[in-house]
Amino acid sequence: MSFHSKRAVAAIAAFVAATLPLAQAQAGVVVASSGPSAKTYPVGKRLGAADKVVLQPGDTLTVLDEKGTRVLKGPGTISLAARTGADRSGAFALLTRQRSAQRVRTGAVRGDESGEVTRPNLWYVDVRQSGPMCLANPAEVRLWRPATEGEALYAIAPGDAKVSSKAAFGDGEMLTVWDLSRAPVADGARYVVAGADGKPTEITFRVLDALPVAPEDLALILIEKGCTAQLDVLSTAMTDDG
Repeated sequence: MSFHSKRAVAAIAAFVAATLPLAQAQAGVVVASSGPSAKTYPVGKRLGAADKVVLQPGDTLTVLDEKGTRVLKGPGTISLAARTGADRSGAFALLTRQRSAQRVRTGAVRGDESGEVTRPNLWYVDVRQSGPMCLANPAEVRLWRPATEGEALYAIAPGDAKVSSKAAFGDGEMLTVWDLSRAPVADGARYVVAGADGKPTEITFRVLDALPVAPEDLALILIEKGCTAQLDVLSTAMTDDG
């Protein structure tokens, strides 16, 4: 091996050695926090893999990382390096996959611990939820409902203006297309969605510059942009079922 080749190999080895601890240093991000220590561990706080979390009686801390969601309860000192449970990275890939329009039926969705049906994809717009809605791709917008029985028609209006578009669900369908030609979506666009029950849902779209590959990085963006409903969906989907 030539002198220059040896120097190149040494430089690469040094780079790997320098960056590996940094990659391993992040254990995740706090996505929910309650109890006396909530100010110490607020939502959005990054935690390192070598950190030890000190919790008081009544504390509950939910931490999300690339392998899944952990719920830590006090009192006690908990080492984040001591991790158990299944790897949920596959669930993250499915949840954040950018899909074209397709039909979603009861058998294709999951519920949370309360039995409530949750959306199977993070980018589906839930007809029930008001507030900021983060999108990875504003050119592919789908409206989702948690039921399959009967037909349903929803009116879509920009702010308080007159109806500009409608979205129809067929019997047995949970998913329908958002008509972008009549209701264009961009960062900051605000729409009111109302169904036959007359309950309006006000949505403000937040478009992501890029889709992070790590769950904890996506969680931080959802927190920053106020997309708390999607943060809950992400956290639930990444929880170990076992």
